[in-house]
Amino acid sequence: MKEIRAIIRMEKLRDVLDALESDGHPGVSVERIEGHGRQTGLVEQFRGLEFKVDLLPKARLDIVCADEEVEKLINTIADNAKTGAIGDGKIFVYPVENAMRIRTGETGEAAV
Repeated sequence: MKEIRAIIRMEKLRDVLDALESDGHPGVSVERIEGHGRQTGLVEQFRGLEFKVDLLPKARLDIVCADEEVEKLINTIADNAKTGAIGDGKIFVYPVENAMRIRTGETGEAAV
């Protein structure tokens, strides 16, 4: 099993979630986060003063899936999150040792 962690633009979140669901993979956790990479922030004005916003709002998606689903899910996320501009995000893949469905006690891929 693998965990896919994707950090994407907030405005692309609905597109990605809809695409994942239509691909038959509705199981996803979403967290609103702030951060920056090469897209180092924005300069905004408030009451005539300029100030820099260093941390930009992003969405983090966490998905646990079977090994054979990883490539398909990564492509779905990337295709639907891409704008072509700096700050589109990143996708990371991590190994998952085990999982357990609390309600039934199922373990491994059956729990996912």
